[in-house]
Amino acid sequence: MPAALLVTLLLAGLLLATLPAGRAMAEGDEAAQPQVLLLPFPFFNENFGAAVGAVYGLNAFPEPQSRVIATAFGGTYGAGMVFLAGQDLRLPVLDRLFIDPVFSFGYFQDTQSFIDGNPHFPGQQAGSNQSSEDNYISGSGLDYFARSRFKFLLPLGHGDEQIIPDYELDRGLLVGGATGASSLNPIESGRTFASLRPFYRNQQIDTDDIDENEFRTNGIDLALFWDNRDFPPNPSQGQGVRMQWSRDFGLLDSNASWTAMEGEIDQYFDFGATDGWRQRVLAFDAWTAYSPTWREQPSGKIVHRPPSYTGANLGGLWRMRGFPSQRFSDAAAVYYCAELRFIPDWNPFEAWPWFQRIVGVQWLQVVPFVEMGRVAPSYDVTNLHSSMKWDAGLGIRLSAKGFVIRADAAASDSSYGIQMMISQPFQF
Repeated sequence: MPAALLVTLLLAGLLLATLPAGRAMAEGDEAAQPQVLLLPFPFFNENFGAAVGAVYGLNAFPEPQSRVIATAFGGTYGAGMVFLAGQDLRLPVLDRLFIDPVFSFGYFQDTQSFIDGNPHFPGQQAGSNQSSEDNYISGSGLDYFARSRFKFLLPLGHGDEQIIPDYELDRGLLVGGATGASSLNPIESGRTFASLRPFYRNQQIDTDDIDENEFRTNGIDLALFWDNRDFPPNPSQGQGVRMQWSRDFGLLDSNASWTAMEGEIDQYFDFGATDGWRQRVLAFDAWTAYSPTWREQPSGKIVHRPPSYTGANLGGLWRMRGFPSQRFSDAAAVYYCAELRFIPDWNPFEAWPWFQRIVGVQWLQVVPFVEMGRVAPSYDVTNLHSSMKWDAGLGIRLSAKGFVIRADAAASDSSYGIQMMISQPFQF
């Protein structure tokens, strides 16, 4: 159910933006100080109606590299959700092991899910590249999950002698303490993490269109991430390379076993400062995914496929932002994006000191971007790069109390979307 996923990812992004452990210090500070983000937020979309919520976050707590967050909200359509998470928590005896726990529970009404079952589209696979934008099912239901990522920092590159980086910042931009971009050799530059993340998720949707209305999955994600970016929350140089293998073994109450693999590379080029602009960065991202267990039976039913919210899917907060959440899903996918990130000298929030004391906006960022992507029933490079979907848009982003907040508006030839999120979109 994409609405459930959209909000889950929205809240998860508040914490789990794949930022490595680190503490940020402004010029002249002697130690990282805990920062409190307490922010009520109204919003509206087609899944929740008029809604209101509140988020409470602590940055640099309980340790300088850590953060914790809690949030809750509800809407006029009867939807609601609560969410708890932590990032870069550590055990006293294992200083290289970082833990990211996440817990969530939500109720949703009239949510849309681009999965098979709509009786008006017999014989058409919902979510495929050529599927109709009206081929979805809708209904109310529950969505709850728990997962915890265990990240081990390998003794390589910048992570060899310095476990907790000390980023030196000037009004939110890096001026010292970079943790990457000095070499293309992982042994010399960047920080490399090996991670294991157990997960459990249960989604229930009340609809007459499908026979099975409860979707349960549990398993593990294994990943290797070389983060060779100078300042991961807002990179200006370097690159990141991530490979991930996900597996549901079909144990316990899981609906079925499945496997998914994905890889991602992002690259950044710094064009430096100029009159009127503090920072100008060109950012690229390339991502691909494949499910080797995906099988289509003679009846047309797909078995041993990942849920539509994981694996090879496009649309929503992270990839193809001009389309609904999880609009496209299949056995394989590719995705490409280019962004121009401009930070002006001008900060309009400095004119409101009372507001700055609450939110603490350090910079504003203007981001035009373009995206291309495609899903396919097999990993055929030629097929994946034909009849590709595209969109283009403009993002407004800002740094507030150690969090990067973004609002991206994008449009394609068939749809448009406004995605609000915390964290930059690449390497989530």
